[in-house]
Amino acid sequence: MAETRRYITKEELEKHNTAGDLWISIQGKIYNVTYWANDHPGGQLPLLSLAGQDVTDAFVAYHPGTAWKYLDKFFTGFYLKDYTVSEVSEDFRKLAAEFSKSGLFEKKGHVVFVTLCLVVMMFCLSVYGVLCSDSRSVRLVCGGLMGLMWIQSGWIGHDSGHYQVMSSRGFNCLVQILSGNCLAGVGIGWWKCNHNAHHIACNSLDYDPDLQHMPFFAVSSKFFSSITSCFYDRKLNFDSVSRFLVSYQHWTFYPVMCLARINLFAQSFLILLSKRKLSTNRGLEFLGLVVFWTWYPLLVSCLPSWGERIMFVVASFSVTGIQHVQFCLNHFSSSVYVGPPSGNNWFEKQTEGTLNISCSPWMDWFHGGLQFQVEHHLFPRLPRCQLRRVSPFIRELCKKHNLPYNMVSFWKANAMTLETLRTAALQARDLTNPVPKNLVWEAVNTHG
Repeated sequence: MAETRRYITKEELEKHNTAGDLWISIQGKIYNVTYWANDHPGGQLPLLSLAGQDVTDAFVAYHPGTAWKYLDKFFTGFYLKDYTVSEVSEDFRKLAAEFSKSGLFEKKGHVVFVTLCLVVMMFCLSVYGVLCSDSRSVRLVCGGLMGLMWIQSGWIGHDSGHYQVMSSRGFNCLVQILSGNCLAGVGIGWWKCNHNAHHIACNSLDYDPDLQHMPFFAVSSKFFSSITSCFYDRKLNFDSVSRFLVSYQHWTFYPVMCLARINLFAQSFLILLSKRKLSTNRGLEFLGLVVFWTWYPLLVSCLPSWGERIMFVVASFSVTGIQHVQFCLNHFSSSVYVGPPSGNNWFEKQTEGTLNISCSPWMDWFHGGLQFQVEHHLFPRLPRCQLRRVSPFIRELCKKHNLPYNMVSFWKANAMTLETLRTAALQARDLTNPVPKNLVWEAVNTHG
Protein backbone atom coordinates (compact mmCIF):
# COMPACT_ATOMS: atom_id res chain seq x y z
CA MET A 1 0.00 0.00 0.00
CA ALA A 2 1.33 3.42 -0.96
CA GLU A 3 2.39 5.64 1.91
CA THR A 4 -0.04 8.44 2.71
CA ARG A 5 1.85 11.70 3.10
CA ARG A 6 0.97 14.15 5.83
CA TYR A 7 1.07 17.82 4.93
CA ILE A 8 1.19 21.10 6.82
CA THR A 9 0.61 24.54 5.39
CA LYS A 10 3.13 27.35 5.14
CA GLU A 11 1.23 29.19 7.88
CA GLU A 12 1.47 26.20 10.23
CA LEU A 13 5.21 25.90 9.57
CA GLU A 14 5.71 29.58 10.40
CA LYS A 15 4.41 28.97 13.94
CA HIS A 16 7.47 26.81 14.72
CA ASN A 17 9.94 29.70 14.74
CA THR A 18 11.36 29.89 18.26
CA ALA A 19 14.43 28.42 19.97
CA GLY A 20 12.21 25.93 21.83
CA ASP A 21 10.22 24.96 18.75
CA LEU A 22 12.33 25.28 15.60
CA TRP A 23 11.16 23.69 12.36
CA ILE A 24 12.46 24.25 8.84
CA SER A 25 11.64 22.95 5.38
CA ILE A 26 14.18 21.61 2.88
CA GLN A 27 12.85 20.64 -0.54
CA GLY A 28 9.37 20.46 0.91
CA LYS A 29 10.22 18.06 3.77
CA ILE A 30 9.75 19.36 7.32
CA TYR A 31 12.56 18.95 9.83
CA ASN A 32 12.56 19.59 13.57
CA VAL A 33 16.00 21.00 14.45
CA THR A 34 15.08 22.35 17.89
CA TYR A 35 17.67 20.33 19.78
CA TRP A 36 20.21 20.26 16.96
CA ALA A 37 20.38 24.07 16.87
CA ASN A 38 22.70 24.18 19.90
CA ASP A 39 25.18 21.87 18.17
CA HIS A 40 24.87 23.44 14.72
CA PRO A 41 28.43 24.23 13.48
CA GLY A 42 27.23 27.56 12.12
CA GLY A 43 25.66 28.52 15.43
CA GLN A 44 22.04 28.79 16.51
CA LEU A 45 21.35 32.25 15.08
CA PRO A 46 21.30 31.29 11.35
CA LEU A 47 18.68 28.64 12.11
CA LEU A 48 16.64 31.04 14.22
CA SER A 49 16.80 33.69 11.50
CA LEU A 50 15.21 31.30 9.00
CA ALA A 51 13.03 29.33 11.43
CA GLY A 52 9.58 28.37 10.20
CA GLN A 53 10.56 28.74 6.53
CA ASP A 54 11.80 26.75 3.57
CA VAL A 55 15.59 27.05 3.72
CA THR A 56 16.61 24.92 0.74
CA ASP A 57 18.69 27.55 -1.04
CA ALA A 58 20.58 28.52 2.10
CA PHE A 59 21.20 24.84 2.86
CA VAL A 60 22.51 24.23 -0.66
CA ALA A 61 24.78 27.27 -0.44
CA TYR A 62 26.27 26.43 2.94
CA HIS A 63 26.48 22.63 3.06
CA PRO A 64 28.38 20.00 1.06
CA GLY A 65 26.55 17.09 -0.54
CA THR A 66 27.51 14.82 2.36
CA ALA A 67 25.29 16.85 4.72
CA TRP A 68 22.08 15.61 3.09
CA LYS A 69 22.42 12.14 4.63
CA TYR A 70 22.14 13.57 8.16
CA LEU A 71 18.73 15.15 7.57
CA ASP A 72 16.58 12.03 7.96
CA LYS A 73 16.98 11.88 11.73
CA PHE A 74 15.31 15.29 12.00
CA PHE A 75 12.42 14.50 9.63
CA THR A 76 9.02 15.05 11.25
CA GLY A 77 7.05 13.00 8.76
CA PHE A 78 5.37 16.13 7.42
CA TYR A 79 5.66 17.70 3.99
CA LEU A 80 5.00 21.31 3.03
CA LYS A 81 1.68 21.70 1.29
CA ASP A 82 1.74 23.39 -2.13
CA TYR A 83 5.54 23.44 -2.12
CA THR A 84 6.87 25.21 -5.21
CA VAL A 85 10.27 26.31 -6.44
CA SER A 86 10.78 29.63 -8.20
CA GLU A 87 12.60 29.74 -11.52
CA VAL A 88 15.44 31.70 -9.91
CA SER A 89 15.90 29.11 -7.14
CA GLU A 90 15.73 26.28 -9.63
CA ASP A 91 18.50 27.80 -11.74
CA PHE A 92 20.56 28.54 -8.62
CA ARG A 93 20.36 24.93 -7.46
CA LYS A 94 21.26 23.66 -10.92
CA LEU A 95 24.30 25.92 -10.98
CA ALA A 96 25.35 24.72 -7.51
CA ALA A 97 25.04 21.11 -8.70
CA GLU A 98 27.16 21.87 -11.79
CA PHE A 99 29.88 23.51 -9.67
CA SER A 100 29.86 20.51 -7.34
CA LYS A 101 30.02 18.05 -10.24
CA SER A 102 32.99 19.94 -11.67
CA GLY A 103 34.78 19.68 -8.33
CA LEU A 104 35.10 23.44 -7.90
CA PHE A 105 34.35 23.28 -4.17
CA GLU A 106 37.32 20.95 -3.66
CA LYS A 107 39.83 22.72 -5.94
CA LYS A 108 41.39 25.15 -3.48
CA GLY A 109 44.56 25.94 -5.42
CA HIS A 110 47.68 27.27 -3.70
CA VAL A 111 46.24 30.56 -2.45
CA VAL A 112 46.29 29.59 1.23
CA PHE A 113 49.83 28.22 1.05
CA VAL A 114 51.12 31.36 -0.67
CA THR A 115 49.25 33.59 1.77
CA LEU A 116 50.62 31.69 4.77
CA CYS A 117 54.14 32.14 3.39
CA LEU A 118 53.50 35.88 2.99
CA VAL A 119 52.16 36.13 6.54
CA VAL A 120 55.21 34.37 8.00
CA MET A 121 57.57 36.50 5.90
CA MET A 122 55.92 39.81 6.87
CA PHE A 123 55.81 38.82 10.53
CA CYS A 124 59.50 37.91 10.58
CA LEU A 125 60.53 41.08 8.70
CA SER A 126 58.49 43.27 11.04
CA VAL A 127 59.95 41.66 14.17
CA TYR A 128 63.48 41.75 12.72
CA GLY A 129 63.16 45.43 11.83
CA VAL A 130 61.99 46.37 15.32
CA LEU A 131 64.70 44.38 17.09
CA CYS A 132 67.66 44.90 14.78
CA SER A 133 67.27 48.18 12.89
CA ASP A 134 68.64 51.49 14.15
CA SER A 135 66.52 53.49 11.73
CA ARG A 136 63.36 55.14 13.03
CA SER A 137 61.87 55.13 9.52
CA VAL A 138 62.48 51.41 9.11
CA ARG A 139 60.79 50.68 12.43
CA LEU A 140 57.80 52.79 11.37
CA VAL A 141 57.58 50.85 8.10
CA CYS A 142 57.65 47.66 10.18
CA GLY A 143 54.50 48.88 11.91
CA GLY A 144 52.78 49.21 8.55
CA LEU A 145 54.09 45.79 7.59
CA MET A 146 52.48 44.38 10.71
CA GLY A 147 49.17 45.83 9.51
CA LEU A 148 49.60 44.16 6.11
CA MET A 149 50.29 40.88 7.89
CA TRP A 150 47.05 41.24 9.85
CA ILE A 151 45.14 41.83 6.60
CA GLN A 152 46.49 38.69 4.96
CA SER A 153 45.98 36.60 8.11
CA GLY A 154 42.41 37.91 8.10
CA TRP A 155 41.84 36.52 4.61
CA ILE A 156 43.07 33.11 5.78
CA GLY A 157 40.73 33.24 8.78
CA HIS A 158 37.87 34.24 6.51
CA ASP A 159 38.48 31.39 4.08
CA SER A 160 39.03 28.75 6.77
CA GLY A 161 35.73 29.72 8.39
CA HIS A 162 33.81 29.02 5.18
CA TYR A 163 35.51 25.86 3.98
CA GLN A 164 38.29 23.50 5.00
CA VAL A 165 41.48 25.09 3.69
CA MET A 166 43.73 22.38 5.14
CA SER A 167 43.82 18.61 4.66
CA SER A 168 41.91 17.86 7.87
CA ARG A 169 39.47 19.55 10.24
CA GLY A 170 42.10 19.58 12.99
CA PHE A 171 44.68 21.39 10.85
CA ASN A 172 41.97 23.76 9.67
CA CYS A 173 41.17 24.67 13.28
CA LEU A 174 44.88 25.09 14.02
CA VAL A 175 45.29 27.54 11.11
CA GLN A 176 42.26 29.48 12.32
CA ILE A 177 43.64 29.86 15.85
CA LEU A 178 47.15 30.72 14.65
CA SER A 179 46.15 33.21 11.95
CA GLY A 180 43.27 34.77 13.88
CA ASN A 181 43.80 34.56 17.63
CA CYS A 182 47.58 34.24 17.91
CA LEU A 183 48.79 36.51 15.11
CA ALA A 184 45.97 39.04 14.79
CA GLY A 185 44.25 39.05 18.19
CA VAL A 186 40.84 38.39 16.59
CA GLY A 187 38.89 35.40 17.93
CA ILE A 188 37.77 32.99 15.24
CA GLY A 189 34.73 32.07 17.36
CA TRP A 190 33.49 35.66 17.32
CA TRP A 191 34.17 35.93 13.60
CA LYS A 192 32.25 32.73 12.76
CA CYS A 193 29.26 33.76 14.84
CA ASN A 194 29.20 37.28 13.40
CA HIS A 195 29.95 36.32 9.82
CA ASN A 196 27.42 33.49 9.56
CA ALA A 197 24.71 35.82 10.81
CA HIS A 198 25.80 38.38 8.21
CA HIS A 199 25.63 35.90 5.33
CA ILE A 200 22.21 34.55 6.26
CA ALA A 201 20.63 37.98 6.81
CA CYS A 202 22.63 40.01 4.32
CA ASN A 203 21.80 43.72 4.75
CA SER A 204 18.90 43.27 7.15
CA LEU A 205 19.25 46.28 9.43
CA ASP A 206 18.10 44.41 12.53
CA TYR A 207 19.54 40.94 11.78
CA ASP A 208 22.86 41.66 10.04
CA PRO A 209 25.57 42.64 12.58
CA ASP A 210 27.80 43.99 9.81
CA LEU A 211 25.47 46.98 9.43
CA GLN A 212 25.01 47.62 13.14
CA HIS A 213 27.65 50.19 14.00
CA MET A 214 25.68 52.58 16.19
CA PRO A 215 26.47 55.06 17.61
CA PHE A 216 29.25 55.75 15.08
CA PHE A 217 27.61 54.86 11.75
CA ALA A 218 24.12 54.45 10.31
CA VAL A 219 23.67 53.50 6.66
CA SER A 220 19.95 54.20 6.72
CA SER A 221 17.59 56.63 8.42
CA LYS A 222 15.64 53.58 9.60
CA PHE A 223 18.22 53.28 12.37
CA PHE A 224 16.87 56.55 13.76
CA SER A 225 13.89 54.58 15.11
CA SER A 226 16.24 52.82 17.56
CA ILE A 227 16.12 49.38 15.95
CA THR A 228 16.58 46.33 18.18
CA SER A 229 19.52 44.18 17.10
CA CYS A 230 18.58 40.50 16.90
CA PHE A 231 22.29 39.60 16.91
CA TYR A 232 23.36 41.61 19.96
CA ASP A 233 19.92 41.25 21.59
CA ARG A 234 19.78 44.90 22.55
CA LYS A 235 18.33 48.18 21.34
CA LEU A 236 20.53 50.33 19.10
CA ASN A 237 19.54 53.62 20.68
CA PHE A 238 19.55 56.71 18.50
CA ASP A 239 20.05 59.32 21.18
CA SER A 240 21.74 62.71 21.23
CA VAL A 241 25.24 61.22 21.21
CA SER A 242 24.38 58.93 18.27
CA ARG A 243 22.87 61.82 16.35
CA PHE A 244 25.96 63.94 16.87
CA LEU A 245 28.33 61.16 15.71
CA VAL A 246 26.17 60.03 12.80
CA SER A 247 25.76 63.64 11.62
CA TYR A 248 29.46 63.71 10.72
CA GLN A 249 29.98 60.07 9.84
CA HIS A 250 31.05 60.79 6.25
CA TRP A 251 33.97 62.75 7.73
CA THR A 252 34.84 60.31 10.50
CA PHE A 253 34.51 57.11 8.44
CA TYR A 254 38.18 56.65 7.54
CA PRO A 255 39.59 57.81 10.91
CA VAL A 256 37.28 55.38 12.74
CA MET A 257 38.25 52.56 10.34
CA CYS A 258 41.88 53.16 11.32
CA LEU A 259 40.94 52.29 14.91
CA ALA A 260 38.30 49.65 14.14
CA ARG A 261 40.73 46.93 15.22
CA ILE A 262 40.04 47.91 18.82
CA ASN A 263 36.40 46.86 18.45
CA LEU A 264 37.45 43.46 17.05
CA PHE A 265 39.78 42.94 20.00
CA ALA A 266 36.99 43.76 22.44
CA GLN A 267 34.35 41.63 20.70
CA SER A 268 36.72 38.64 20.65
CA PHE A 269 36.97 38.70 24.45
CA LEU A 270 33.33 39.60 25.07
CA ILE A 271 31.97 36.62 23.20
CA LEU A 272 34.35 34.25 25.00
CA LEU A 273 33.17 35.63 28.33
CA SER A 274 29.50 35.41 27.33
CA LYS A 275 27.19 32.41 27.52
CA ARG A 276 26.73 32.29 23.74
CA LYS A 277 27.21 28.84 22.24
CA LEU A 278 30.36 28.70 20.10
CA SER A 279 31.45 26.13 17.52
CA THR A 280 35.08 26.49 18.64
CA ASN A 281 37.00 25.53 21.77
CA ARG A 282 36.72 28.42 24.25
CA GLY A 283 39.87 27.48 26.14
CA LEU A 284 41.97 27.16 22.99
CA GLU A 285 40.68 30.47 21.70
CA PHE A 286 41.41 32.24 24.96
CA LEU A 287 44.92 30.79 24.95
CA GLY A 288 45.42 32.09 21.40
CA LEU A 289 44.38 35.61 22.47
CA VAL A 290 46.75 35.43 25.44
CA VAL A 291 49.56 34.56 22.99
CA PHE A 292 48.76 37.67 20.93
CA TRP A 293 48.55 39.95 23.95
CA THR A 294 51.91 38.63 25.06
CA TRP A 295 54.03 38.96 21.93
CA TYR A 296 52.53 42.17 20.50
CA PRO A 297 52.93 44.40 23.61
CA LEU A 298 56.34 42.82 24.18
CA LEU A 299 57.41 43.70 20.63
CA VAL A 300 56.12 47.26 20.98
CA SER A 301 57.97 47.64 24.27
CA CYS A 302 61.25 46.88 22.48
CA LEU A 303 61.01 50.20 20.63
CA PRO A 304 63.33 52.84 22.14
CA SER A 305 60.78 55.55 23.00
CA TRP A 306 57.10 56.05 23.76
CA GLY A 307 56.77 58.21 20.66
CA GLU A 308 57.92 55.38 18.43
CA ARG A 309 55.75 52.88 20.27
CA ILE A 310 52.66 54.98 19.67
CA MET A 311 53.57 55.51 16.00
CA PHE A 312 54.17 51.77 15.52
CA VAL A 313 50.74 50.92 16.92
CA VAL A 314 49.06 53.69 14.91
CA ALA A 315 50.80 52.51 11.72
CA SER A 316 49.80 48.87 12.21
CA PHE A 317 46.20 49.81 13.08
CA SER A 318 45.89 52.32 10.22
CA VAL A 319 47.16 49.95 7.53
CA THR A 320 44.88 47.12 8.65
CA GLY A 321 42.10 49.72 8.56
CA ILE A 322 42.13 49.19 4.79
CA GLN A 323 40.59 45.78 5.38
CA HIS A 324 37.85 47.26 7.56
CA VAL A 325 37.05 49.71 4.76
CA GLN A 326 36.90 46.79 2.31
CA PHE A 327 34.35 45.02 4.52
CA CYS A 328 32.12 48.09 4.38
CA LEU A 329 32.38 48.81 0.64
CA ASN A 330 30.61 45.59 -0.35
CA HIS A 331 27.40 46.37 1.57
CA PHE A 332 27.07 49.93 2.89
CA SER A 333 25.79 51.38 -0.40
CA SER A 334 23.63 48.38 -1.35
CA SER A 335 19.94 47.76 -0.77
CA VAL A 336 18.90 47.32 2.89
CA TYR A 337 15.70 46.16 4.58
CA VAL A 338 14.19 45.67 8.03
CA GLY A 339 13.03 42.28 9.28
CA PRO A 340 14.16 38.66 9.21
CA PRO A 341 15.63 37.12 6.06
CA SER A 342 13.43 35.00 3.85
CA GLY A 343 14.41 31.58 2.60
CA ASN A 344 12.32 31.98 -0.54
CA ASN A 345 14.35 34.78 -2.08
CA TRP A 346 17.90 33.78 -1.18
CA PHE A 347 19.38 34.56 -4.59
CA GLU A 348 17.58 37.89 -4.87
CA LYS A 349 18.59 39.18 -1.42
CA GLN A 350 22.22 38.16 -1.82
CA THR A 351 22.58 39.94 -5.16
CA GLU A 352 20.66 43.05 -4.09
CA GLY A 353 22.65 43.45 -0.89
CA THR A 354 26.16 43.05 -2.30
CA LEU A 355 28.56 45.04 -4.46
CA ASN A 356 31.48 43.64 -6.45
CA ILE A 357 34.77 45.48 -6.90
CA SER A 358 36.34 45.37 -10.36
CA CYS A 359 40.07 44.74 -10.41
CA SER A 360 42.77 43.02 -12.44
CA PRO A 361 43.66 39.41 -11.51
CA TRP A 362 47.05 40.53 -10.19
CA MET A 363 45.22 42.58 -7.53
CA ASP A 364 43.17 39.67 -6.19
CA TRP A 365 45.60 39.31 -3.25
CA PHE A 366 44.65 42.80 -2.10
CA HIS A 367 40.91 42.13 -1.93
CA GLY A 368 41.13 38.57 -0.59
CA GLY A 369 38.14 37.38 -2.60
CA LEU A 370 35.82 40.16 -1.44
CA GLN A 371 36.00 41.74 -4.90
CA PHE A 372 33.63 38.93 -6.01
CA GLN A 373 31.20 39.53 -3.18
CA VAL A 374 28.11 38.45 -5.15
CA GLU A 375 29.70 35.12 -6.02
CA HIS A 376 30.98 34.67 -2.48
CA HIS A 377 27.58 35.32 -0.92
CA LEU A 378 25.79 32.96 -3.28
CA PHE A 379 28.40 30.21 -2.84
CA PRO A 380 30.26 30.87 0.45
CA ARG A 381 31.96 27.45 0.35
CA LEU A 382 33.56 28.18 -3.00
CA PRO A 383 37.36 28.62 -2.66
CA ARG A 384 38.66 32.11 -3.31
CA CYS A 385 40.62 31.03 -6.40
CA GLN A 386 37.40 29.88 -8.11
CA LEU A 387 35.39 33.08 -7.70
CA ARG A 388 36.74 34.78 -10.81
CA ARG A 389 36.13 31.63 -12.82
CA VAL A 390 32.42 31.36 -11.91
CA SER A 391 31.74 35.08 -12.20
CA PRO A 392 30.47 34.92 -15.82
CA PHE A 393 27.90 32.26 -14.88
CA ILE A 394 26.55 34.37 -12.02
CA ARG A 395 26.42 37.45 -14.20
CA GLU A 396 24.48 35.56 -16.87
CA LEU A 397 22.01 34.19 -14.31
CA CYS A 398 21.41 37.68 -12.93
CA LYS A 399 20.83 38.98 -16.43
CA LYS A 400 18.40 36.16 -17.20
CA HIS A 401 16.23 36.97 -14.17
CA ASN A 402 16.64 40.76 -14.40
CA LEU A 403 18.48 40.93 -11.08
CA PRO A 404 21.28 43.38 -10.20
CA TYR A 405 24.90 42.40 -10.66
CA ASN A 406 26.60 45.48 -9.33
CA MET A 407 30.32 45.94 -9.98
CA VAL A 408 32.32 49.17 -9.71
CA SER A 409 35.93 50.18 -9.23
CA PHE A 410 37.50 50.36 -5.78
CA TRP A 411 37.48 54.17 -5.92
CA LYS A 412 33.87 54.31 -7.10
CA ALA A 413 32.86 51.96 -4.27
CA ASN A 414 34.50 54.33 -1.77
CA ALA A 415 32.62 57.27 -3.28
CA MET A 416 29.30 55.37 -3.12
CA THR A 417 29.90 54.43 0.50
CA LEU A 418 30.69 58.01 1.48
CA GLU A 419 27.58 59.23 -0.34
CA THR A 420 25.43 56.73 1.56
CA LEU A 421 26.93 57.90 4.84
CA ARG A 422 26.55 61.55 3.86
CA THR A 423 22.87 61.09 2.98
CA ALA A 424 22.13 59.48 6.35
CA ALA A 425 24.23 62.12 8.10
CA LEU A 426 22.19 64.97 6.63
CA GLN A 427 18.98 63.18 7.60
CA ALA A 428 20.30 62.81 11.15
CA ARG A 429 20.85 66.56 11.34
CA ASP A 430 17.19 67.20 10.58
CA LEU A 431 15.89 68.83 13.75
CA THR A 432 12.25 68.18 12.78
CA ASN A 433 12.75 64.76 14.36
CA PRO A 434 14.23 65.84 17.71
CA VAL A 435 15.92 63.65 20.25
CA PRO A 436 17.20 64.68 23.69
CA LYS A 437 20.19 66.95 23.14
CA ASN A 438 23.33 67.48 25.15
CA LEU A 439 25.60 70.53 25.40
CA VAL A 440 27.96 69.26 22.67
CA TRP A 441 25.08 68.87 20.23
CA GLU A 442 23.75 72.34 21.03
CA ALA A 443 27.18 73.96 20.66
CA VAL A 444 27.90 72.39 17.27
CA ASN A 445 24.42 72.95 15.79
CA THR A 446 23.60 76.41 17.11
CA HIS A 447 22.40 78.68 14.31
CA GLY A 448 22.83 82.45 14.12
